Amino acid sequence: MSLYDEDQPKRKTEHEIGSDLSLLSVDELNARIALLTEEIARLEAERNRKSASRSAAESLFR
Repeated sequence: MSLYDEDQPKRKTEHEIGSDLSLLSVDELNARIALLTEEIARLEAERNRKSASRSAAESLFR
């Protein structure tokens, strides 16, 4: 058995809503927060893009 971390299987960095957080380290929690923050920004950007597109389409039919 190797003593090097790189030989160990990597844990998934994805997050499932409602999953048990008690076994995660502070670093893992920080990684998940960063992942979710990025995903929120991506979702908000898409929402804004779609809202702008919808507003443009509605203004054509007024």
